[in-house]
Amino acid sequence: MFTGIIQTIGRVTSLEKTKETAKIRLKTAYIKTWHSKVGDSIAVNGVCLTITAIQEDYFTVDVMPETMRRTNFNHLQIGAKVNLEPALQASARLDGHFVLGHVDTITVLVKRQVDQNAVVLTFALPMDYQRQIVVKGSIAVAGVSLTITNVTSTTFSVGLIPHTLIKTTLGDLQIGNQVNIETDILGKYIFTCKGV
Repeated sequence: MFTGIIQTIGRVTSLEKTKETAKIRLKTAYIKTWHSKVGDSIAVNGVCLTITAIQEDYFTVDVMPETMRRTNFNHLQIGAKVNLEPALQASARLDGHFVLGHVDTITVLVKRQVDQNAVVLTFALPMDYQRQIVVKGSIAVAGVSLTITNVTSTTFSVGLIPHTLIKTTLGDLQIGNQVNIETDILGKYIFTCKGV
């Protein structure tokens, strides 16, 4: 369980792909600060993964085929920056929203515009998720907890303050870049319970 409040940006230092699996090594000085250990969960660009090895300022995760199919990990490259968040501790303050790290799908950035002190990012809205994405609802984009500011039949938008632009990888996004998205868990259950 996560909150979508990114703790730091890590960097991919090694990437071994075999068919539809991958072993990824990431660098971050925070791995010690978090007192992480092998077996702990960590969100990498919004994907809940298990730490399988730790060395100095590095940690390693294994990615299975289902994760490779649903996320943008197929496009990861050595040197890429990624958003990192350790699992939520029961005693921690709950900011953001409940993020499971179970990415629904990927989408692409279609528009980027400045609105005074904010940058508005507009993404293509995947047809299968239209009913789960609503104005003022929550969404995790590349693991970042955001509030949806606008929805059309083909897009949804979110606004980013300067802090979010600096402290996450979203500030580097360019038109056409792919991101992982996870819709709000409450929306999923409401959608499912209604049987639509």
